[in-house]
Amino acid sequence: MTKAMLYLKSEPMLTLSVLAALVSLVITPPSARLISSIDWRTLGTLLMMLTVLEGFKRENVLAPVVRLAAHFRHMTTLSLFLIFGVFFSSMFVTNDVSLIIFVPLTILLFRSGGKERCILPVISMENIAAIRGSMLMPFGSPQNLFLYGRADVSVWHFMLHMLPLSAFSALLLVIFVFFLYRKDPQEEITVAKAQTPPGDEGRLRRAGYLLLFALIIGVIVTRTALWPLALAVVLFVTALLDRSLFRQVDYVLIVTFFCFFVFSSSIAANPGIADVLTRAVAGHEYWWAIGLSQIISNVPATIVLYPFTDNFAGLIYGADTAGLCSLIGSLASVINYRIYVRAYPGRGGAFIKTFTLTSWAFFLIVALPGYLLSGWSFFS
Repeated sequence: MTKAMLYLKSEPMLTLSVLAALVSLVITPPSARLISSIDWRTLGTLLMMLTVLEGFKRENVLAPVVRLAAHFRHMTTLSLFLIFGVFFSSMFVTNDVSLIIFVPLTILLFRSGGKERCILPVISMENIAAIRGSMLMPFGSPQNLFLYGRADVSVWHFMLHMLPLSAFSALLLVIFVFFLYRKDPQEEITVAKAQTPPGDEGRLRRAGYLLLFALIIGVIVTRTALWPLALAVVLFVTALLDRSLFRQVDYVLIVTFFCFFVFSSSIAANPGIADVLTRAVAGHEYWWAIGLSQIISNVPATIVLYPFTDNFAGLIYGADTAGLCSLIGSLASVINYRIYVRAYPGRGGAFIKTFTLTSWAFFLIVALPGYLLSGWSFFS
């Protein structure tokens, strides 16, 4: 029991989701209807994605991109490469995985080149890049994956609606980078090639994970009812390639999702609570998504608010903007923080200060365009 309590204390988001699920089951007792209303497709797809992306990390599938970073000789171009490496890779490997790949690389390269003063502002911009790049694709973030599964629109239609904010964010990131190096845009950095991550092995495993990733993308885009078969294929092939991989999968995120699905379904099934939330949220989805995300993060906030919204665009734009306000707003930001404090123990306060200033500067610029675009119906 003591170990369980310590574990729950170390995973506050999981603890919150478990407590929320238990409280909701008191309000609305469990039933067959409640079980059937849980989004099992999203949970299955998330399990597939997390399993294969763990394989990506273990086999260094993106190692060629990582090695390329060492060839840049100016801080401006290197920073742009790293930030937009996060921006574009987050569209396909999710925002948290892109940060796991590029933030340690940024710390490694800047340390070896004697530019540690630039680490915090650059990884803060990488955090923004992960949040705003991943918003373009249905599978860029867990909340997008969930909402796309409910939207019944094509992937191209989804991308069309997300493109204006994503493209605007890319332009802003370029401006932010040039502002950071405004005193010396040609500032040089020299990084020894020996400092780059070593080459990887296991071509068969890499090819296998890439094929499984293609299968998952196909399942998401086509919304096939055969997703349970695809899940079985992914788990079976992964077991053949590397059975030990299953020990590294982020099951905490899956359980957290499950608990918030239970909470959302239970609340939606209670007529009194559902009526109050529907009247409170309707017409204010954008700000509700941003605000609630600062308490429970954007993924669970999306799950909780979805049953009570009439404005799909407001909900998804708000959820994909919420991570710019605080660390709690997005789990990707928490991951970024953990990576940095492992490299620089005792510097958590400095991270939060730089992260907050950079993110709020960005948020104040993009918040209004996001709100105005929230009136653009996803289904028209």
